[in-house]
Amino acid sequence: MAKRIKRRPVAEINVVPYIDVMLVLLVIFMISTPLLTQGVKVALPQQKSDILELEPSDTIIAKVDKKGDLYLTLGEAKEEKVTEQSLVQQVSIYIKQKPKTTVLVAGDELSEYKEVVKLLVLLNESGVPNVGLMTKPLEQ
Repeated sequence: MAKRIKRRPVAEINVVPYIDVMLVLLVIFMISTPLLTQGVKVALPQQKSDILELEPSDTIIAKVDKKGDLYLTLGEAKEEKVTEQSLVQQVSIYIKQKPKTTVLVAGDELSEYKEVVKLLVLLNESGVPNVGLMTKPLEQ
């Protein structure tokens, strides 16, 4: 009679397939994450800001108030209330005529952040490469 050998079940988990799946997911997330981010390009200064000496004829000032209404000043022209489409059209025409124009954004301190971002997006659509943000000097 032959002796029967009892085999014990192997109680080890093979983790190599799990590591492979984890690395594939990591690569997928690393590649797809930069594609999901959206933003408005704004060149921010990296040092203490000084008062700008600008010629009024070479400046565009776009404002948003606390209600979300848009106002536009093109060069030395008078400030006027504009719609989103009108702002994009007027700024794009002005920028094509004078490409070195400085564009400044003034947001009311009580306005919502999304309104200022919407204004930045509209300026980006109209072809403005760089935008400056207007502030009041600190009172001492």
